[in-house]
Amino acid sequence: MRLELPFRAPLCPDNLFGHLIATAVPGVEEWRDGAYRRTLRLPHGPGIVALRPGRDRIAAELRLTDARDEAVAIGHCRRLLDLDADPAAVDGLLRRDPLLAPHIARHPGRRVPRTVDGAEFAVRAVLGQQVSTAAARTLAGRLVRAHGEPVDDPAGRLTHVFPSAEALAALDPEALAMPRARRRTLVELVAALADGQLALDADGDWDRTRERLRRLPGFGPWTVEVIAMRALGDPDAFLPTDLGVRLAARELGLPTTPAALVRHAARWRPYRAYAVQYLWATGTHPINRIPAN
Repeated sequence: MRLELPFRAPLCPDNLFGHLIATAVPGVEEWRDGAYRRTLRLPHGPGIVALRPGRDRIAAELRLTDARDEAVAIGHCRRLLDLDADPAAVDGLLRRDPLLAPHIARHPGRRVPRTVDGAEFAVRAVLGQQVSTAAARTLAGRLVRAHGEPVDDPAGRLTHVFPSAEALAALDPEALAMPRARRRTLVELVAALADGQLALDADGDWDRTRERLRRLPGFGPWTVEVIAMRALGDPDAFLPTDLGVRLAARELGLPTTPAALVRHAARWRPYRAYAVQYLWATGTHPINRIPAN
């Protein structure tokens, strides 16, 4: 089925789609013919969505196992693209900082790329610890091929739904090609997700979830906050230790030490997650642009 997803303008698609495309997991996500495509885990069976940016609407094409999942699939897409954000409120507050104002004026309406599945994103965040984007995609692709649910995609090259926490909890840790410490982090994360000790829902208690994540081995401030930003949907999540954020801070004349940057960023609350998008966008990383084809 084809439909259009409205949003409150403006919307800057560059970092939104660029981030999803640059970090796409092979078999689960792809960029094809001007659309970001990915598989979805839905209550009545897997689905596939293609999302194409437009001036005032996002064009969406859904392929569902069961039509009863239409509303859930649309909700996932809106959450993924942060379509319910209020850019007037966000940009209106952030542009009060004269160091951010020129960048907001140039490309207003940046959204926070989120996720369709909090557990999936948390697993991917762990896989991406201390490795390149390409290496993280490779690791995730291996998990997908070995443990994901197969799907049929006649319109592209999507092959699987990302593995559930229950499927990953049953795997042999020794089969994971990663350092022992990160292997333990992943194993304990998926165990907590599979037995219900940890829920990464946008409507949950964000602070309580942060505390639960901090108790897991290998979960430092960056991993906790990036999960809060993209999986929990906290608009005030902040990454003062992130390399891209610190490089942007230096370029813009902001404080560069984490403590000083946190103090300065108090004026961006409660929208620090959106400030991070503007900071990241000052760099040349592929997450900041949509591919030409």
